[in-house]
Amino acid sequence: MIIVSYDFSNDKRRAKFAKFLKQYGEKVQYSVYRIRNSQRVLNIILTEIAHNYEKKFEDTDSIYIFSVCQSCLKKIKRYGSARHEEEDVIYLS
Repeated sequence: MIIVSYDFSNDKRRAKFAKFLKQYGEKVQYSVYRIRNSQRVLNIILTEIAHNYEKKFEDTDSIYIFSVCQSCLKKIKRYGSARHEEEDVIYLS
């Protein structure tokens, strides 16, 4: 899994980046996305940042990318509504 956290001072740029990330993962908090890990997806994200965002960074803009290994996934502590993310859901009709 990859966690991407970002902050852009420019609203338009921030919205564009969020729309881009939504293609590859799900929003878990404001400006934080969880993305299923694959080297191909990570390369796409890094390339997009390098070509379309990095040159336009302002002093206050930032992007953090965290790769979370399988053994570390088990160590994640979840609270509030996040604690239900890993539970199986059963639908009865």
